[in-house]
Formats: sequence, structure tokens, C-alpha cells
Amino acid sequence: MVTAKLWWLLKAVNPAKSVKAPTYFQVFFGVYFIAILRSFIHRNEIDIMKNYLITICILLSFHFSAQQLVPLNEKAYTDSLKTAVTRNSNNASKAYAYFLLSDYYRNTDSAASKNYLKKGEALSLKNPLSQAKYLYYEGQYFLERNKEKAALFYQKALQELSKIKGQEADFLKASSWYGYGITQKNKEGYPFLVKILIEKSIPQVEKYRNNKSLGHLYSQLGIILTYNAEFKKAFEYNTKAINLLEKNAPNTPEMFFAYLNMTSNLCYQIKGDEAGKYLDKAEKLIQPYPESSSNASFYYGKTLYLITKQRNEEALPMIEKGLSYTRKYNQNLLMQMFYLHKYDILRKQNKLNEAKKVLEDILTDKTLIIDVNNRKAFYQQLSGLNEQMGNLSEALKWEKKYSKLNDSLYAENVSLKLNTLEAKFRTSEKQKEIADLNAEKAQKELEINKKTQYLWMLGIASVFLIILMISIYLYTKKLAKEREINHAQKLKEIAQKEELNITKAILEGEEKERERVAKDLHDGLGGMLAGVKINLSAWASQHLENPRQEKFSEILSQLDHSVTELRNVARNLMPESLLKFGLETALQELCEFYTRTDLHIDFQPITINSEIPLGVQINIYRIVQEILANAVKHSEAKNILLQCSQSDEIFMITIEDDGKGFAEDSHQKTKSMGIHNLNNRVNYLKGKMEISSDDTGTAITIELNTHAIS
Repeated sequence: MVTAKLWWLLKAVNPAKSVKAPTYFQVFFGVYFIAILRSFIHRNEIDIMKNYLITICILLSFHFSAQQLVPLNEKAYTDSLKTAVTRNSNNASKAYAYFLLSDYYRNTDSAASKNYLKKGEALSLKNPLSQAKYLYYEGQYFLERNKEKAALFYQKALQELSKIKGQEADFLKASSWYGYGITQKNKEGYPFLVKILIEKSIPQVEKYRNNKSLGHLYSQLGIILTYNAEFKKAFEYNTKAINLLEKNAPNTPEMFFAYLNMTSNLCYQIKGDEAGKYLDKAEKLIQPYPESSSNASFYYGKTLYLITKQRNEEALPMIEKGLSYTRKYNQNLLMQMFYLHKYDILRKQNKLNEAKKVLEDILTDKTLIIDVNNRKAFYQQLSGLNEQMGNLSEALKWEKKYSKLNDSLYAENVSLKLNTLEAKFRTSEKQKEIADLNAEKAQKELEINKKTQYLWMLGIASVFLIILMISIYLYTKKLAKEREINHAQKLKEIAQKEELNITKAILEGEEKERERVAKDLHDGLGGMLAGVKINLSAWASQHLENPRQEKFSEILSQLDHSVTELRNVARNLMPESLLKFGLETALQELCEFYTRTDLHIDFQPITINSEIPLGVQINIYRIVQEILANAVKHSEAKNILLQCSQSDEIFMITIEDDGKGFAEDSHQKTKSMGIHNLNNRVNYLKGKMEISSDDTGTAITIELNTHAIS
């Protein structure tokens, strides 16, 4: 179950508009600051709090990424995989080994990673599960490079895995859903990622119970809850993960990172002694493998623990050890985090020259300063450091760089800071010249200043009066324009309301006529034809001999087929399942109706409310029916994906096909009655429709309001 805060966030997600959530490190260090602030309240360590604020501000723009899990004994792991691809004769096993090698090198050697991925793909062509694995690991490859491409490959993997049954496929589904959730986190926010974990990933592996994948997912959920300051709930999931892994996977990377995640959670709560116990357990796991890249994460956890215990002097050697691993394995993000903690400690120790050198090294590396906000924060820190050290000219240089990047909302404050620094600089350079000025000159300057002040006050008063007069004129003009706009808006609303009433009358009349015709066809003409068939069958059995009966049976089969077609027409006019069982069942039957041997339709309903007004359900059904009919008739597609979801009063329809597509403006120019009716129904439900098409297929997204009509 999700905590109250995250559940509120989940309920606030709007399917139509992406809500940009805080980035991983914004929340990460926000939580860290909350925890540190608690200790400051008790300890009154204001200077230390300022230094932590520095670290928090600089790291605001880092991004979330999933932990890469490889065995702690990395050399033995990679050697075994390379042996497998040379000695194994099974293509599926060799392909999987190539995929694991690609995943291992994806963050350290992109060329090698891509090469292994392509080799695995070549061996996967005739195996559906191997093809699905290729799509998943292609998504892994693009996860830190291009999230849109990664999301596309994860979705393709899920589509292929939906056709495969078994434990291995289920585990891969869980990983694919989680990867997809990570790609969408910056658009949809943490609630979406929590929803993916709870509703998609965890249920896929929970049915197999005692396995390390379930423990890892519990641990990942614990991380997210920690970053959202849900410490108690995060502790519960971390505990579940640790208990499960200690019993079933005690010497795995999943176990190692679960210990580190629990260490972080306890450090943020200023529970250093408890955190140390889990850190010791992580150390026992990593100690036999000094060449493992995971050592960098361990030393970062130890740094965090020592800072929490205020043992900053001991933290510095841990930082240096961690840096040696990050340099060796190209872990640039973690490297910068170590540098920032080092800078923070050195500044607290008043080792300003060393602290300054750390900041300058970070600027030289350029990994962190790609983001303009990080760069601005570094410039400001360097300006403050140099001013504190008495290097006023250098402080001025960095302050000027900072001012160029600063937001216009803070322009006045930046200008004031610049003036202050410039005044300090001029004062220090011209102290001797100022000291030589005599009293007479000072008196004259004082008189001039008084006259200047008087003239300035007079000028300011004049400007104020002019501005006031202009403001009154502009305000009057604005009021007149607003009245004109309001009048035009009212006329437009009246016209829209009238058009809506006309559309409503047309659609309601159309549905009533459809219902009447369907009833007449099904109950009247259909019944009559069925009766005719029965009577003809009885007559033939009494009056016709066997040779003639066979010919007559063919005629009866044609009549039977005609009755079936008649009932299909009646069902299309008014589907009986919609009235009896609701919208979701009716849409499922509609997809089955249009499915062919050469056409697969994948229907994905997500939380469709059965209490939608019947009039709205009928219009939604007609919209989907029209789009599917057009796709089947014109697109020449092999696969169609139909996804329907609902959040409160918003109903979303997404239809994608892999057909031949059409020109983007052709649907606007066409005179087709179907497109015209489709637009009418969308407008009737106060919705909007977006169509995207090229030679790889067509995607249609429709957003409707289920409360548009009563």
C-alpha cells in the first residue's frame, strides 16, 4: 500500500498533461536537508547547516537512474559470460550471454555494449523469448542516453512478452515495466513510478514469492519512499527486502544494495548507530572483491554515515577511496557527489584554498556544470569563497559570471551584489588616493551631493507623475478592451452552446434510429428469416429426394449466412453487450469482431468506470468503432493497439497501428462523413483529438470528458 502522501500524488496525476516532478537528486538532497535540519534544531549548529545547503543547492539538477546490478565478483562474472558465447552451442543461451555483457558495459564502454547487443540480436531471430530479451536490453542501452527510445523498446518488449507464458517471461515483464516507469518519471512524476512498481512490476514476481527479484523491487520502492521523506514506510519495505534476500539470496548484489539503501534511510533520520550496523553487513559482502565497481557505492554510503556522525576528518579518506573507483570505472555522477562532499567538509574546516581547488576541478571536469543551474551555483560559491579569502578581483570575476546566468527575478539583487564588490575593489585600490583628499574638497563634494540629491528627488517625483498618468490611461484602455473581449466571448459561448444543442439532438436522434432499426432487423426481419428457414427445412425433408435435398441444403446455408450477417448489422447498429455488460465488454467484443488472421488487435483497458452515463458510453463506443473501421479498411496494418483509461471525469483513448499511414493534413481536408461524425462526437464530449501519422503507422490520442452530458 502507498503512503497517504504518495497516494495523493498518484490521484493527482493527469493522464492528459504530464506533471514534471522533482528530479531524483532534488528529492534526494531535499530529504537529506530535512534530516540534517532535525539535528540542527537540537544542536544549534547553524554554520554546519549553511554548508549542507551549499551541497543541496549544487546538486539540484541531477537525474534519477536505476542501480545497475552485476555480481560483486565482476571478473569471474564477465569471464564466465565470454566463455559461454564461445563454447555454448545453444543460440538462445549465447544470445542471453551477449545481452548480459552488453548490459555490463553500457555505462563504461558504449561501443562494446552496442557490439554485444547486435551479436545477441542476430542469434535471437527464431526465438520469441530471445527477441523479447533483445528489446528489453536495447531499452537498457538507451536508458541513460535517450529516454524516449528506451521507453519505446521497453513497450515493444512488453508487447512481445504478453504472448509468452512462464516465470522467466514474468520476471522480464517486471523489469521492463520498471524500466519504462523510470523513463517516464521526469514527465509523470514519482507517483507514476510508484504506481508502475505496485500495480505492474511487483505483482509479476510476487506470485513466485521467495526470489531475489522481488527483494530488489521492494528495495527500489523503499528508495523512492525515502526520497519522498516517507522514512517509516521506506523502512518497512527495506526491511521486507532485507529479510527476503538474507534468506534466499544472501551473497548477491541485490543484498549488497539493500543494505546500502537501509543505511541511507537511517542516515537521513540521524540514526547513525543503526545505519552503521547495515553498513558493516554491506562491507562484509564487498570486502572480498576489491576490484568490483560497486566499491564506489559502498564508500559513498560510508561517507554519508561518517558525515551523519559528524566525523568529517574520517570521511575525507573514504571520499578519496571512492574517487579512485569512480575514476577507474567512469562513474562520473558518483565522482561529482564525492567531490561536493569533499568541498563541503573542507569549507567547514576553513581550508578555503583546498575547497576552492575542489570547485575548480569540478568546473574543469564539466560533468556537473552542463546544467545551467549547477553552473550558476558553482560561480556563486567561488565568488563567495574568493571574497572570504580576500581575493576581491577574482570574486568580482565569478560574480559577473554568476550574474549572466541568473534569473531576471533576481537581477536587482545581483546588481546590488556586483556594486558592493566593485565598491570594495575600488576602495582597496584607491585607499591612498582617497586619504590624500583634503577637508575643503570633501566639503564641496558634500554640497554637490546635497544638490544632486535634491535634483534626483525632483526628477523622481516628475517621473512618478508621468508614470501614474500613463498607468491610468493604459488601465482605462485595458478595461475597454476587456469589455470588448468579454462581449465577444459571450457571443462565442452562445454560438458554441447552440452548436452543442444541435449536435446533441442529431446524435440522440441518430442513436434512437439506430436502436429502432437494430431492433426491427434483429427481432423482426431476423426472426422472420429464421422462421422461413425452419419451414423450408421441414418442407424439404418431406417433399424432396436426397439429390435435390443436397442442393437445397446449400441454398439453406446461404440463407443461414444471410441471417448471421443481418444480426451482425443489427449488433453494429446497437451492440447488445454495451447495454447488458457495459463499455469495457462491448469494446472487447468490438476488437474481437475486427480481428483477422492477418491482423492482431491488442485491447488494454485501464480502470474503466462502469458507472459512466449510458449516453457517454455509446458515444465512446461509436468513436472507437469509427477509428477501428478506418484502420482495418485503409491502413493495411498487421497490429493495432487500443488503450482506454479513465481518471475521474477524464477518459483517454489511444489507438496505434503499424500500417502505411497518411499525409498529416489529409484528415483535415477530407470530406469523409466518418471523420465528420468522429469530430462531432469528440466535440460533443468536450474533448480533443490529436492525430500523428507517417509511413511507419498512425497514432490517434483522444481525451474526453465523461461529465460533458448528463
